[in-house]
Amino acid sequence: MSDETPICSAKGCRAAAVWVLAWNNPKVHTPERRKTWLACEEHREHLSQFLGVRGFLKDVVAFDEWRAAEGA
Repeated sequence: MSDETPICSAKGCRAAAVWVLAWNNPKVHTPERRKTWLACEEHREHLSQFLGVRGFLKDVVAFDEWRAAEGA
């Protein structure tokens, strides 16, 4: 496990991530597969909309909750 602070996935952003956006491209991934992007508070909505309009967004979860669920 790394102690590094997770960073937002938005291009050029170096802010700490506080959200996990779980997504899946149904043309590429099996239905149960979840890819993740991390988002800071400022970019959560933008990244969610980007994935949402493509039908990829499956869930948005607070980073701490995601990490706890993953057993990290």
